[in-house]
Amino acid sequence: MAELAQAVEADFAQISLRPRVGSCYAHAMSIQRIVAVFLVLAFAVGCASVSTRPVRSEFEDIPVPKGLAYQPGKSTVIESPTVKAARLVYRGRLEVESLSVAMRTTLEANGWRHVSSTSAAEHGITQIYEKAGSSLEVRLLDGWWFTFVELTASRALQHATTTK
Repeated sequence: MAELAQAVEADFAQISLRPRVGSCYAHAMSIQRIVAVFLVLAFAVGCASVSTRPVRSEFEDIPVPKGLAYQPGKSTVIESPTVKAARLVYRGRLEVESLSVAMRTTLEANGWRHVSSTSAAEHGITQIYEKAGSSLEVRLLDGWWFTFVELTASRALQHATTTK
């Protein structure tokens, strides 16, 4: 019996837990590493190549901060010969409080007069602005993953033709 135990111990001593160079396990590990490196690089390139195209705005004097993406399926634009109105929705991953300050600063720099602001947990931040012949409501909503910006604007259009 002692001889059998010594033989088993000798066999276990020769077993190595490290994969041999030509083994299937070593090959599978190298493929996993290659795939992992490829995924990390693809993710990094994808993040680095975020679109830098200008953000859509129907009104040239209503700037939209960078980092927001236009949501055409949630937006509406109505235009008649005398009035243009729009509800433009954007989303991004920005902090609501800093976005609120940035919106107010840039709108006032573009001639908009701040009328009022309200803030409620369920409804986010609402800012009201006016400008000659135009009105603007800015709603900033903090979603679970994205921050939503809703711009509701109306403007009386100048008539180019006159009647006699």
